[in-house]
Amino acid sequence: MKHGAGGKWYLNARHYSEEIARKHNLREFLLEQYKNFEQLPVRRVAGISPVGLGYKLRIPLIGRIVKATAERLLASRRPPSNPFKPEGHIGQVVPLEDAIAILETCAAEPIIQKNCMCRYMSRGVKEACCINFGVMSEIIDRLPRFIPEKEKYHLSRAEAVARFREFNRRGYIGTIWFGPYPYINNLCSCASPECAGLRPRVDYGIMSIYKAEYAAGVGAGCTGCRACVSACPFGAVEFDESTGRARVRAEDCFGCGVCRHACPSNALHLEPRDQLPALAGRY
Repeated sequence: MKHGAGGKWYLNARHYSEEIARKHNLREFLLEQYKNFEQLPVRRVAGISPVGLGYKLRIPLIGRIVKATAERLLASRRPPSNPFKPEGHIGQVVPLEDAIAILETCAAEPIIQKNCMCRYMSRGVKEACCINFGVMSEIIDRLPRFIPEKEKYHLSRAEAVARFREFNRRGYIGTIWFGPYPYINNLCSCASPECAGLRPRVDYGIMSIYKAEYAAGVGAGCTGCRACVSACPFGAVEFDESTGRARVRAEDCFGCGVCRHACPSNALHLEPRDQLPALAGRY
């Protein structure tokens, strides 16, 4: 199943299997990748340095080449080969309901929560808000800087659901990742602008992550309190002065669903993206 095909590829349990991990020797691959994780933002890929990316993307011809190269690497479906390339590392936004389904029925044990690598790398902040499973959990055992010092480390499925639910209510964005394709081992609770997966898309339009299989809508119960306007991490919800109600700019909505937690009247809901004519096939 493909991203953006309405098929919810992340609910295919085979992507989480030990069979996949063994086939591609992912234990050594992931250890090499993550023990040097902080070097990735400055390491040349396909001869291109990510330093000064914004400037490079604004140069007409070079910008198109850089963007196309990045997207080709991220969306690659080739077997993983080089732990220092972001090949096959692409994800999708997932709302709370789908994250719960992943944790309850798909994720391979052991399940852990670790310090967010992006927040640690960008701000030096250790916050245990990312959930890993399977081989990735074994790898983190060997990387102490990502092991939480205060929160519980190993989680049951029920504990993992409770933790993700807590982060989602805080307004963190649920994301699921191939890392690398075809193995899924990360369910993150992302915060913008720290997330290294979201920023290339939000800042530069690079297809580093796909929008969810859903988009938000506003129901009849909206009272115009504007709480959802402040809660939307993508600025997709606005107040419509003519109606006195909230309105979702569908083209900007990533379908994360965190706006729903802010609404005191439960007026916000998620609709399948492919059932909305203006958004069908647009991820």
